Amino acid sequence: MTSAGTSTPNAPDRSLVDRLAAHRRIGSAPREQLEWLAARGTLKVFPAGSIVITANEELNTLWIVLSGRGSIQVDRGAGPRKVLEWVAGDVTGVLPYSRARVSPGEARADEEMEVLLVHRDHFPDLIRECHEVTAALVHRMVDRAREWTTSDLHEEKMLSLGRLSAGLAHELNNPASAVVRGAKSLLASLAATEAAARALGAAGLSEEQMRAVERARDACLQQPRTVVRSPLDQADREDTIVDWLEAHGADPVEGGALAESSVTLEVLDELAAVLDERTLDTAMHWLGTGCSTRSLVTQIESAAARVHSIVAAVKGFTYMDGHVPQPVDIGRGLSDTLTVLQSKAKGKSASVAIDIERGLLPVQGYGGELNQVWLNLLDNALDAIPQEGHVQVTARLENASVVVRVVDDGPGIPADIRARIFDPFFTTKPAGHGTGLGLDIARRLVRNNGGAIDVESRAGRTEFRVTLPLAAATETLSRDGRSS
Repeated sequence: MTSAGTSTPNAPDRSLVDRLAAHRRIGSAPREQLEWLAARGTLKVFPAGSIVITANEELNTLWIVLSGRGSIQVDRGAGPRKVLEWVAGDVTGVLPYSRARVSPGEARADEEMEVLLVHRDHFPDLIRECHEVTAALVHRMVDRAREWTTSDLHEEKMLSLGRLSAGLAHELNNPASAVVRGAKSLLASLAATEAAARALGAAGLSEEQMRAVERARDACLQQPRTVVRSPLDQADREDTIVDWLEAHGADPVEGGALAESSVTLEVLDELAAVLDERTLDTAMHWLGTGCSTRSLVTQIESAAARVHSIVAAVKGFTYMDGHVPQPVDIGRGLSDTLTVLQSKAKGKSASVAIDIERGLLPVQGYGGELNQVWLNLLDNALDAIPQEGHVQVTARLENASVVVRVVDDGPGIPADIRARIFDPFFTTKPAGHGTGLGLDIARRLVRNNGGAIDVESRAGRTEFRVTLPLAAATETLSRDGRSS
């Protein structure tokens, strides 16, 4: 970067002052102020492709871009990405009143750039003597802060979307595959059921025999008992029914389907008492194919319901707020967020418990923003816990506010970095696994919804606490007044 200017400024170059007068950002300032800049600045040309600022380099100068084009790329964990671009008529670098001290990324000249550099040592005099120039630069600083905030939020959302897409694809794949498999098997099962029905009709059973067959069918179609059999118990039941079929001269192939039903050996004995060996085999085949078809339909219904519940959760999670605060159901938002993170929780065999106070009043805010907060906090908690760890989420009404706590049993946040966890780009995750923006954005969004976020941590217990006021305290929220 250029060094500080001397106490005695150079005589201004008239052609340079004319170029400043044509500058989009500062050209409307009085000419004497432009002459002041020209006399104290250093004109520098950067060749195309050259690196003009390195990442984390100290910022000492105001850049007034006169020609060419440049850009800055920032690596937030997923590789360098262009964030901002400058062309003739822009200003960048360090600006008056800016708190920026180092460059967040690497800047380069995409085309040959000609820049007037003004060292920050001149800023006190600039602020005092060049009011219009200072005002233009401060306006640009505010715009730049908004652009960076928008870029940060977009970057974090895109990374979150990538993580969610992978998890949701996994979650949806299992029930969707079950539906496809069940539908294919159902076609074959229907054909077998139709053939068995025709065979049973041709068997010439008496009215008493048909009543016995129908009683056995009704027993098969009863809702299964609420007691869930273990795999070993189920195998024993199937072996018992297969043995019974073989003992009565019936095809044992239907044993598996009958074992999945609620039929009992007593019902089968009653049926065997009124049928001979030939008609019993026909009846068993009809009962078995009917049980198989019903079981497939139940499996398809269950898998489709799972897909529906996941889609409904995603729809709730992506909540389109519009521009006006609305009543937000915190419990539903937390549940929807957990659903979209279910795959990650399963991957760590994690126990995630949600405890929502019954009748919890809604808060007034932006549901989509709050769901982004829950996503960041739950995602971080799942990252922090060990395999088979625990995450506890609670929501309670406390002192006219809704308080949400996300507690994990991970190793905790070291005391020496606890004060920095909400800083932009600060992360303890390995390279490529975090942007360092999640908690910064979570804090911005919580504040934008009129709330506060705090953290307490020790080894084995970390608690993030979000406090959101009820509707009466947040009625004045407006998109125009959002924090940046």
